[in-house]
Amino acid sequence: MSLLLCRQERVNRPYFMEALGVHLYSSQELSYVIYNHPLLVMDGFVDGLLLKFLREELNQGVLVAKLERILKNKDNTDDALTIILQECDYYNSAEVSRFRKMVAMLRKKNPLDFKRMKADELFSLRQYGRAVELYKEILDCPGNVRVDPKFIGTVKNNLGSCYARMFRLDKALEAFEAAYEATGQIQVLKRMYNLSQLDERLVLSDKLKGKITEEMKREWDNNLEKAKEKAAQSEAVQKLEELFRKDPVKRQAGEAALLRQWKQEYRHMAVD
Repeated sequence: MSLLLCRQERVNRPYFMEALGVHLYSSQELSYVIYNHPLLVMDGFVDGLLLKFLREELNQGVLVAKLERILKNKDNTDDALTIILQECDYYNSAEVSRFRKMVAMLRKKNPLDFKRMKADELFSLRQYGRAVELYKEILDCPGNVRVDPKFIGTVKNNLGSCYARMFRLDKALEAFEAAYEATGQIQVLKRMYNLSQLDERLVLSDKLKGKITEEMKREWDNNLEKAKEKAAQSEAVQKLEELFRKDPVKRQAGEAALLRQWKQEYRHMAVD
């Protein structure tokens, strides 16, 4: 992910936004991240490192004083996010009000559902490792906490999708099996079947095989074949072919990364 916004501010040491894996170079970029990714900034985002960036790099001493007062008094830290948006003056008052309402609505969510939503957003941003950590935290919740089995099934399914995109197909199959046991959804069964076709070392149990009809196999095999064709026509493969026509040094430097991208695209289509 990268940000390219209009306002230019003189920054020597950009702020690294770990959740997104990007460096922020301006108050405009900071405002953009806060406004568009509230789930990722609602807990612990306003800390000493951010205050240092605001004070030393963006010359926002007055804003830092306001934020320090909120943190010291342990007031509603969500107000700190709103104040940043107001002081940085990138979003108008109506947009800031909309943000405040969105944060208030998210705070009313069940803590586990809030964590699941945050993990889902990380997944959508391809931050699979961080998403896995949150999904596992949900699944490790104490046994005395009452949770809807379908909710747990959804979390396990999403965990499996993360593992598939991380090339951990064995872990993906394990998560999908648990998800199918909880939900019985055909789409989850399809993902398991596709994984078994992608890696011959992954073998479905006889019980699962018995759930798959010949008609399902024909349809899913046809979809997999289309996924292969689409992956083969991808931009990454075209670049790879260009590399093969170039000198050996450039080819060796680029072909491994492009092949990984190609395979990743194929796996994405197979488990979506």
